[in-house]
Amino acid sequence: MDNTPVVTGIESPVAKSAIRKVSLRLVPFVALMFFINYLDRTAIGFAAPNGMNEDLGLSAAQFGFASGVFFIGYILLEVPSNLALHRFGARRWLARIMVSWGIVALLFTWVQNFEQLVVLRFLLGVAEAGFFPGAILFLSLWVPSQYRGRILMLFYLAQPLTTVIGAPFAGWLIQQDEVFFGLAGWRFMFFGVAIPAIIVGIIAWFYLRDKPADAPWLTKEEQVWLTDSIAAERKVTEKSEKHVSVRFAFSSGRVWMLSFIYFGFIYGLYALAFFLPTIIEGFQTAAGTEFDVFQKGLITAIPYLPAAIAMYFWSRDASRRGLRTWHIAGPAVLGAVTIPLALFAGSPAATIAVITLTAMAIFAALPNFWTLPTKFLTGVAAAAGVALINTIGNLAGFSAPFVTGAVADWTGGYEIPMMIVGGVMLVSAILMVVLARQNKAAVTAAGLAAAQEKADAAALRAPRP
Repeated sequence: MDNTPVVTGIESPVAKSAIRKVSLRLVPFVALMFFINYLDRTAIGFAAPNGMNEDLGLSAAQFGFASGVFFIGYILLEVPSNLALHRFGARRWLARIMVSWGIVALLFTWVQNFEQLVVLRFLLGVAEAGFFPGAILFLSLWVPSQYRGRILMLFYLAQPLTTVIGAPFAGWLIQQDEVFFGLAGWRFMFFGVAIPAIIVGIIAWFYLRDKPADAPWLTKEEQVWLTDSIAAERKVTEKSEKHVSVRFAFSSGRVWMLSFIYFGFIYGLYALAFFLPTIIEGFQTAAGTEFDVFQKGLITAIPYLPAAIAMYFWSRDASRRGLRTWHIAGPAVLGAVTIPLALFAGSPAATIAVITLTAMAIFAALPNFWTLPTKFLTGVAAAAGVALINTIGNLAGFSAPFVTGAVADWTGGYEIPMMIVGGVMLVSAILMVVLARQNKAAVTAAGLAAAQEKADAAALRAPRP
């Protein structure tokens, strides 16, 4: 990635209309699917301090392991699932994934011990495998690259809003202790967040379309503009056949570098998601007060609304200026500093303020990050490359909660675990700068080679004395 702004030119009325319709008719539904997806996978973080750990007799390390084992199942089937989506179509495959994970999520309602919890978390990962990279790939097939950052930002808004809306909602469900079916509150919470996945998954089968040409809500002119624009971009990318193969995706240094950069962001994200409710529990001792479950949900949600706002404006800036290295590396540095700083803030209010900066940093970078892979990958290579990046990143989804819980048990606090999180995010920032410099050098070398080739050709054509 270089630092040159993208010149987009003047939008035609057909282009404006087509992008607006995709933004209004398609993106909110896929974002709703992502909202339910993220809520289901992080529901364990709400359940843990509100009865689950006590009822199942879990230590911090056991909770961390059960939280993280989800990603082992997820990782094993991530790439195969995305290749299947490329083959069978997004509509069928995303709907199938959603109904599958909804059924598994429903079974958490009746979990009885640590062993069953681990098995179900593993199966939940297997069921969800391929959803996120599949959704990224799906949306990238609907709009030209110059609009992709805007579309992915609207999609990614679902993740912080999951906590803004989902945390109080999960708290309300937990408060319904033995109200419905005699279930403990945390068990009813699992029940309440699983049912929407099954319902929306069934709706997705009928609502989604695989490509613009199949969308009845687009005019013929809009279908043609979107189809032709995307096809023209694909033709440019496919000048070299290696860019459309699975082999290229797995051997590309850029793909692996992006994978490690993403690892750092996900490490910070899930350390925050799984342990913030537990950290908030400690506020009660520090403040000498007691919060009910709904209040805890509201406190958990506080950092994520500013994060959603920061994501929106940061992505707009990247679209206007053209994506720059600092649009991704800058937030990584801010996250690296604020994550460990939060534990030394001195008061609950100051802690939440610092954590808010962390959430803003992580979410500001992520949608901009996901515009990078499809700039040089297309076809089956894009399916494999996006899945590989998400797979490596999600290794952090396993390691972050497990390492954080284990080190917290070993040290008796969260200071050292959060310093580790900060260090991992700092590495992501450094790698982003390195990647940008490598790409800039490659572009310069390619330009010099092209100029030399042009000069040699001119010399051959010149008349001899």
